[in-house]
Order: sequence, then structure tokens, then C-alpha cells
Amino acid sequence: MACNSPYSTKKRGYFKIQLPPHTYQSFNEPGFPYSFEYPTYAQITQDSTYFDSNPENPYWRNIDFPQFHARIFLSYKIIGGNALYKVPAGNGNYKDSLGINHFDKLINDAFMLTNKNESVASSIQDSLFKTENGVTGVYFKVGGNAATASQFFMTDTVKNFIRGALYFNVTPNADSLKPVQEFLQQDIRHLIQSFKWHTN
Repeated sequence: MACNSPYSTKKRGYFKIQLPPHTYQSFNEPGFPYSFEYPTYAQITQDSTYFDSNPENPYWRNIDFPQFHARIFLSYKIIGGNALYKVPAGNGNYKDSLGINHFDKLINDAFMLTNKNESVASSIQDSLFKTENGVTGVYFKVGGNAATASQFFMTDTVKNFIRGALYFNVTPNADSLKPVQEFLQQDIRHLIQSFKWHTN
């Protein structure tokens, strides 16, 4: 108030994030139906948090990025195999529902889970892909302040189906997360391109 010079508001700024170079290592565990390459600055952990119960098979994995407070959830399904679903039971509780992993339902569920972000997303783009390793699937890029900006699924359409989703352990903010999201989207593309199905 004491100054007579013109005043202009400053744009909101965010802390600069140091991004490591993109380098990769192999995930190829004995007995697993798949393998892929993931970043050397990430950690693979077993997913055991499906509504406080065990996943329906031992091949669910997380790719954790501790420095970014981010995680890619990988949920594997056997097409035609037994399925364990959680359905609302009221009062915020869920109950188990047994079924079969029909291929059409797995596809529909992947689209439905992505479209749950419609209320906060500025856009949802889906891209069909087929890699040199013969892996087919769809990549979803979600714009705006959605909980997850990147989702995808991959399948051989016969036996194997895997869904992935990138989440951050922070309040969604597209502006502040943009550099890290774009950085990790490159890692997701590398994961997809390096992904292979294994026959037992």
C-alpha cells in the first residue's frame, strides 16, 4: 500500500523435481505368466491389499516409485478362471462374490474403472496397441485432476489379462504432477513395449 509502482500478481509456482535418467531392469520371476522391464529407480512389491483380503492369484504386483510417492498397480486375471469380486453390501462394507473371468467382462471392467474418473477428468483418450511381442491392449490417458492419469490393460485374448493403473499418494493436482506424470508415462510405455507372455 505504501508503494506507488504498479503491482502484478505472480503465477503459482511448484518445487522443481529432479528426474533421474530412464534406465531399466528385468522382472522375470520363475513360474510367472509374464515378464517385463521396469525402471531401476522403482521397486516391485507383492500386492496383498485387495479389500484386506488376498488377490485371487499370486501374480498381482505393484511397481513402487518411493521418490515420487507413486505406484503402478498390476492386477493379473486368468481368462476363464475363477474370479473373486467385491460387491457393495451397504454401510460402506463389501462382500465376496464368486464368478468367472469372462473375457468380455474383463474388457468392460477396464473401461468402466477408467470412466469412473469422468466427473473430474477433462478428457479420457484410449489408444489400441499391439507390440512387437504380440501383446495387445488399450492405453488410457486421463486429463485433469483425476486420481489416475494413466491406465492400461494387456491380453493375449485366450488365457492372460493384466490391468495397470498409476496412482499418486497425494491429492490429485494436474499442474503440479504434470512433470512426473509425463516422466512415468514414458516408463509405462517401455513396460508395455517390453512386456511378454510366458507359456507354462
